[in-house]
Amino acid sequence: MKKILILGGGISKERKISLETAKQVNKVLNRRFRTFICEPNNDLIKKIKSFKPDLIFNALHGRFGEDGYIQSILEKLKIKYTHSGVISSFLAMNKILSKEIFIKNNILTPKFIKFSFNNNQKISTKLIKKIEQRLKFPVVIKPINEGSSVDVYICTKKNLITNLKKIKKYTEIIIESYIAGREIQVAILGKKKLGAIELKPKRKFYDYKAKYSLSAKTEHILPVELEKKKLDEVLNLALKAHKILGCRGVTRSDFKFYKNKFYLLELNTQPGMTKLSLVPEIAAFRGISFFKLLNWIVNDASINR
Repeated sequence: MKKILILGGGISKERKISLETAKQVNKVLNRRFRTFICEPNNDLIKKIKSFKPDLIFNALHGRFGEDGYIQSILEKLKIKYTHSGVISSFLAMNKILSKEIFIKNNILTPKFIKFSFNNNQKISTKLIKKIEQRLKFPVVIKPINEGSSVDVYICTKKNLITNLKKIKKYTEIIIESYIAGREIQVAILGKKKLGAIELKPKRKFYDYKAKYSLSAKTEHILPVELEKKKLDEVLNLALKAHKILGCRGVTRSDFKFYKNKFYLLELNTQPGMTKLSLVPEIAAFRGISFFKLLNWIVNDASINR
């Protein structure tokens, strides 16, 4: 029987969601495989060598698990693993690098500037002027390398400085133009355009609570109400982004649809697999069960990703 080590939890702010993903994955895969959930710590390599898995299912989210770090360890150990490799994971997790690649490849993404917190009290007035000149208010502020809408704020000129103070713990952040419009998310499975889903959050935007809390009552719309030409366009954009970042396995791209144009906000190399996660929902709509989806991901595992 094939042995699968499921990595979940970790040290990022998405630890709770990662553990839930690992739990759901384990619940399904242990019907056919010998599985074990492992939370990475200083004994990770020792645990891997002790369990001797045939492959590792990477259910980590955020820093350490989704940014190329854990992937580099697994490559060095020469153990097959799921999802994207070292470089593609690093690029996708870094919002500035990925956006620069999107722009270079003619994929629309919100305009942005990078901001460092060094001496920010002295340059706050300059920053506001810079935003007014290059981006216009409202803007979105967020860490360069976090996921799940962690520490993301929509800011007006009035509350910008207050919100900046909330995320001052980060050395650098990204400030980008706020794009109104519809939330469209697209799943890619290997080289296949799996499908799209529209989200209508009851909250101000599709934030952490809107993603992971039933009480937020975010509306999921399948099929997406777009004319075929526009649906094909967003599916092709997601596949293009997946390819230019060199991604493998499953990814989910987050778009805003505004004034008949799609803006790519970011690409996620390790989308969640919880009860409220979008990729399993899109797959189910296409007639692919959760087990079949996970089995595909398992069979796609390799090294040199």
